[in-house]
Amino acid sequence: MTYVCQQILNGLQLGSIYALIALGYTMVYGILTMINFAHGDLFMVGAFLCFILSALLGFSFIPTLLFTIFGVACIGVLIERAAYKPLRQAPRVSAIITALGVGLFLENFTLALCPYPKQIPQFLPNVSWTVGGVSFSSLQVLIIGLSWFLMVILDLIVRRTMVGLAMRAISWDKFVVPLLGVPVNFVISITFAIGTSLGGAAGVLYGLAYPVIDPYMGIMVGWKAFISAVVGGIGNIRGAMIGGYILGMLEILVVVVFPSTYRDLVSFTLLLVLLIFRPYGILGKPVPQKV
Repeated sequence: MTYVCQQILNGLQLGSIYALIALGYTMVYGILTMINFAHGDLFMVGAFLCFILSALLGFSFIPTLLFTIFGVACIGVLIERAAYKPLRQAPRVSAIITALGVGLFLENFTLALCPYPKQIPQFLPNVSWTVGGVSFSSLQVLIIGLSWFLMVILDLIVRRTMVGLAMRAISWDKFVVPLLGVPVNFVISITFAIGTSLGGAAGVLYGLAYPVIDPYMGIMVGWKAFISAVVGGIGNIRGAMIGGYILGMLEILVVVVFPSTYRDLVSFTLLLVLLIFRPYGILGKPVPQKV
């Protein structure tokens, strides 16, 4: 039982990171019904900004986190304005191809600047405690606690503010909402800023937990966060949170029973099974099509 509790704690840590990244996918899809496949690479950019600020500039944790969130949010808004906005009326496949191209650009641009893996310094004291035979560290508490805090703040923004009301209105009917005076372009930019800032925060937390980073780290992590969003019900914020924790727990518990090389197999098998039996996810709802 002690070993199982230890692995559950590790699953909460990994699931918190997946959930933060999955929220970016689900927010963009909820507004534009578009999958931003560059989101995983924006997570990678957040990790490298964390490295630059902490290792090269010597910033402490809080300034590093705040500047990384702000920097990744600005990059996300710039990408939306330059790459996605001109394609809103284009076929959906055009936006998907553009998102893949933006992701490749971010990967290769980072690779040109930093061709080798880098290690983020441990600029936070890491203290360990043992309670009932279960060991946990201050870093794990920080990752889980900060992730929950950010997710609660996002949920409050979406459900209790005028910006959140505008987001939900655009998600419901983006053709009628402009007639009511809602600034659609501004709300979409805010959505990208919030979604990508959560990805930047996840990059900082991931860099603290798994300090070695490289320009291609966002590919697999981004795909798994996308799986989390689909499992929870893409377009549903609380569903993305649940999906992240389900996948994180599953990956950790798989390693307990099977070799670690089976983690990716289980992740993509989960997506396949869900798409067969419940394609709209755990908290998602089927959308009726008008014909």
